[in-house]
Amino acid sequence: MTTHHSPLTSYSKIYVAGHRGLVGSAICRLLKKDGYDNIITATHQQLDLTDQEAVRSFFQSELPEYVFLAAAKVGGINANNIYPAEFIRDNLLIQTNVIDAAYRAGVKKLLFLGSSCIYPKMAPQPLKEESLLTGPLEPTNQWYAIAKIAGIKMCQAYWKEYGFRAISVMPTNLYGPGDSFDLDNSHVVPALIGKFHTAKIAGLDEVEIWGTGQPLREFMHVDDLATACLFLMQRYNSQEIINVGSGEEISIRDLAFMIKEIVGVKVEIRFDIEMPDGTPKKLLDISRITDLGWQAEKKLKDGIEETYAWFLGNQPGRVL
Repeated sequence: MTTHHSPLTSYSKIYVAGHRGLVGSAICRLLKKDGYDNIITATHQQLDLTDQEAVRSFFQSELPEYVFLAAAKVGGINANNIYPAEFIRDNLLIQTNVIDAAYRAGVKKLLFLGSSCIYPKMAPQPLKEESLLTGPLEPTNQWYAIAKIAGIKMCQAYWKEYGFRAISVMPTNLYGPGDSFDLDNSHVVPALIGKFHTAKIAGLDEVEIWGTGQPLREFMHVDDLATACLFLMQRYNSQEIINVGSGEEISIRDLAFMIKEIVGVKVEIRFDIEMPDGTPKKLLDISRITDLGWQAEKKLKDGIEETYAWFLGNQPGRVL
């Protein structure tokens, strides 16, 4: 694995694909804060990333030097279950178009964002990068996972055949400002924030949570992922995928009690043990990135407090 400093400077032209999403918006915030002024973005109305011709002409006219590929169709178990065709099709199209157009337009380096769901359902914990493609996937989000695996392999193929520097980063479960709090579509942290907040506003007596509350999960604030992405763009040059996580895990039960306290609501928490728990434990092995000298900084409680404050300030139709 070679690591050397890539000449990313404050005036380098950087394209962030998916700049309105959870990850893309965090990367844009960090770049601006750190003095990178030459950032280009395009809304979905301006550029449909599933349209190959449009993506090619965008790259040929803008000629970015560095690309953060954070655009994807994402959602929770429910959305993955209902829209498997959209999840596999849209993600394959987006990443194929962007990676290919970036190579053709002479981009110096591209960072592709994967997901921890690429790992086999029964892979040993903590999940090491070497576990990729060693067993069957979790069936509920296999469509998304297969698309992401194809993206990783495409990055590796373009590096191997064309010498195109495309690195692939696998983050753990993320949360933070800009997340989706829609209960049908959200992940566990925003879903719990939404549930407890609704209970507080509606004066409910209890909040129901699926499963036993026993599974252990790892969570990382999206701002930590942004710092990792910039760090890797500057320092990591390898075709091998690299995990990014907080290295800490918490049970769903403890997480629920933490969020209940942050929201400040007095309700009973009822665990519906008839409902599925999912994988008992899901933690990434992050030794590859920690060996390079990076680690997550935000504590979970502080991060969730910040996210709840953002949620309160960004609700549609809120009463001021």
